[in-house]
Amino acid sequence: MRKEGPPSSSTAMPFNFCFETTKPLLLTLLALTLVMLMWNLPPYYQNLLSTTTTLSCSADSSSAAAINASSSSSTPPISVAAQKLSTANIPPRPTEPNKRTFHAYGNAAALFVQMGAYRGGPTTFAVVGLASKPIHVYGRPWYKCEWISSNGSSTFRTLAYKMLPDWGYGRVYTVVVVNCTFPLNPNADNSGGKLVLKAYYGESQRKFEKFTALEEAHGAYNASKYSPPYDYDYLYCGSSLYGNLSAARIREWMAYHAWFFGPRSHFVFHDAGGVSAEVRAALEPWVRLGRATVQDIRDQAEFDGYYYNQFLVVNDCLHRYRFSANWTFYFDVDEYIFLPDGNTLESVLNEFSDYTQFTIEQNPMSSSLCLNDSTHHFSREWGFEKLLLREARTGIRRDRKYAIQARNAYATGVHMSENVIGKTLHKTETKIRYYHYHNSISVMGEPCREWLPLTAKAKDNVTWHDKLPYVYDDNMKKLANTIKQFERNAIGNVLDPRFSR
Repeated sequence: MRKEGPPSSSTAMPFNFCFETTKPLLLTLLALTLVMLMWNLPPYYQNLLSTTTTLSCSADSSSAAAINASSSSSTPPISVAAQKLSTANIPPRPTEPNKRTFHAYGNAAALFVQMGAYRGGPTTFAVVGLASKPIHVYGRPWYKCEWISSNGSSTFRTLAYKMLPDWGYGRVYTVVVVNCTFPLNPNADNSGGKLVLKAYYGESQRKFEKFTALEEAHGAYNASKYSPPYDYDYLYCGSSLYGNLSAARIREWMAYHAWFFGPRSHFVFHDAGGVSAEVRAALEPWVRLGRATVQDIRDQAEFDGYYYNQFLVVNDCLHRYRFSANWTFYFDVDEYIFLPDGNTLESVLNEFSDYTQFTIEQNPMSSSLCLNDSTHHFSREWGFEKLLLREARTGIRRDRKYAIQARNAYATGVHMSENVIGKTLHKTETKIRYYHYHNSISVMGEPCREWLPLTAKAKDNVTWHDKLPYVYDDNMKKLANTIKQFERNAIGNVLDPRFSR
């Protein structure tokens, strides 16, 4: 095959002369273009960057130095950071052609996410958190506990017992309560120390994560706090508050239950995004009185657990306040505890004192139906004053809520605990119940959205609506004036227009 020779210098001279004249400008533009391209490429173009060829061209000695500084075949024309980007995490080639390798990038879920760690008595501790659900469903992770004294005088070790109290409802994460029980008090001399937890990925002892779960300062251990009398008679542990909540309904709920449980009670709320400025304004008077605590748990959104991680929240509250009250109640902010037939809370709980926990049956109320009574100023009435129609189907299972003597529980759930010492009582409907105004807490403004004519039949007989039977129930309405007066006496007149309706 015939090969063409190089063109003669006489024919190339005009082109070379033009190129030589514009060459510095072109090279500068080319270098800037390459730098901007490398800067804006995302990390997953690493392989493309590593195989990108560089430019070269012949020139005179003075131009070659400038070209070699920006476009040498051995040094890419990009910054040091870009050079690292182009070569980072490139897996080595297998030596055997049929040997396959697997390369992991990132983490889908953490081995353990701690929310809290608490002493549960002289010899026991609880660490409450989240863990990757697949590793607990398909693997066998386990835990070891170690107590290291501050003065170095002693070290105690024990195997942990884990509980998964979310009944399989977990998503990416499941709730784990790790119980560390030592044969004796590891801080008996009150010198202080720290609880270290080892979390193992599987049966092997070689792969684990080690972290300090709890530290106890010198002199901090107080044996008296783990036995009666406790700070409160009754404690409320609330689930995660999320979404758009009605400040008016929160105001009414808080006033009612502050009256119901009495002065030796405390309320713990967990803000998962639902405590707006208006809701906070409704709760703030009770916070200032020391009757309520609002904990900010909005960071839980980073970890995909069941229903705003409510199983995590109730377990943390259980252990955080385990020795704060005689009884701990679990129910929601659209539910109102009620005592039928003149019962008192003290007499009922004295009767139930031999049980570790008892469940509470609900009275399901319509959260939208109201009777059209022209003699009433509905806009001035509280929600439970005008939502008076109770759904009357029988023989169906409804969710129950519960109260527990927390000192006898190791973990808990939303509707009851399965990790308790002692008995559970379910047949309590003649002693204590709760009214459930389902989803009324998320209705802004007027809760009455459907009106039924006020007739004698509506009050004395069954009213059918959307194929469901309803009966008139004004037990809560009868308490409204008492609750309003109690609120005025406790926190003064509430005039804030944001939650006065």
